[in-house]
Amino acid sequence: IGVGLVAFGLFFLIFGVLLYFDSVLLAFGNILFLSGLVFIIGFRRTFTFFFQRPKMKGTSFFLGGVVIVLMRWPLLGMLLEAYGFINLFR
Repeated sequence: IGVGLVAFGLFFLIFGVLLYFDSVLLAFGNILFLSGLVFIIGFRRTFTFFFQRPKMKGTSFFLGGVVIVLMRWPLLGMLLEAYGFINLFR
């Protein structure tokens, strides 16, 4: 279930970017991706991964970008998410 949710989330994210940053598709993709991540590695491990002290800057930008996309500012939200994603996984 988790792999399917992540796959659909990535599909909706890519499709939303291809359709000139459609906010509904991007928001749906973000929600599916994060819920799939929780299904794959579990709630506790997801929480500890995102909220480690050295990764707080990346987490704040990534989750802030998700909130901005949900508020229907897709371009700014995706830029914040990309910066947060880079900071999380470097």
